[in-house]
Amino acid sequence: MFSTLKFNAVLTDLNLRDNRIGPGGAKAIGEALAVNGVLKELNLRFNSIGPTGATALADALRVNGVLTTLVLEDNDIRDEGAAAIAEALRGNGVLTNLNLSWTDIGDEGATALASALRVNGVALPRAAAHGVALRLRA
Repeated sequence: MFSTLKFNAVLTDLNLRDNRIGPGGAKAIGEALAVNGVLKELNLRFNSIGPTGATALADALRVNGVLTTLVLEDNDIRDEGAAAIAEALRGNGVLTNLNLSWTDIGDEGATALASALRVNGVALPRAAAHGVALRLRA
């Protein structure tokens, strides 16, 4: 199913909430996102993607130029996954809505995200991270 996203020219919003895609499914979605030019919103809440899946999605964020909303809520991506996403955000100029609520991100991951958001050219006006303290200092 996810391989069809590579060739999708119509679908702009995809909600896969609570589908148990796991890290492997996240990797397949990441591969498709890397070449997809139309998908703007992706909801992967409650999918157990873990740090490995988050890293695969981060790889896609580095090259994807259209995705504006990404929901990773309740995916236990931890510090490792947060660090990968943070690194991708440094060069991503289109993502404006990011939900990392309840992802078991600790101090290390929160620090990486805050640092990336400081240098990111897009303000991310809607970055939700319940349970994650992001403090941006000038």
